[in-house]
Amino acid sequence: LLILDEIPHSLGRTGKMFTFEHYGISPDILVLGKGLGGGVFPLAAVVAKEEFNIAEDRALGHYTHEKNPVACAAGNATLQVLIDEKLPERATELGKLTLEQLRLALESNPCVTDIRGLGLLVGIELDQLKCNEISLADRVLYGCLKEGLSFKVSMGNVLTLAPPLNIAEEDLIRAMEILISNINRMSDSK
Repeated sequence: LLILDEIPHSLGRTGKMFTFEHYGISPDILVLGKGLGGGVFPLAAVVAKEEFNIAEDRALGHYTHEKNPVACAAGNATLQVLIDEKLPERATELGKLTLEQLRLALESNPCVTDIRGLGLLVGIELDQLKCNEISLADRVLYGCLKEGLSFKVSMGNVLTLAPPLNIAEEDLIRAMEILISNINRMSDSK
């Protein structure tokens, strides 16, 4: 079975409704969550091919967030907004802008080893050993937090950005300015 967990990055973030669509594959089971409830209701889903729908006449248990009609309505509304407002397509456009801006501004920074992205899911990899600064990624994060920009540090050295799909372009540009400034400042002060 091919089971994909797309909880953190599906629903338009990568420029397609589901990340697996970029790779020409089709999972047997797909796990969704986070944004599915539109940021309003906790909602997750397990989507499976029909051949795996073998317990439709049995109760497998009762769960806290199971079968909540209000959360399901929020999920349906979220999917409709993604489609109507073409947010996956917008993520592709803004992702290209973001990568361009980051690559242009950080290409000469020796602490930056890779800038990669798919839609509005972007990673900036820092070589903390080469720059003799094991806490560089954390220092960049906390510098950005002081200026109101939050993101995640993955694997200890990858700045992981996942801005909202409906972010205003000027807000995205400002976020990149804050990030670039902090990366360059923290790299220079090592």
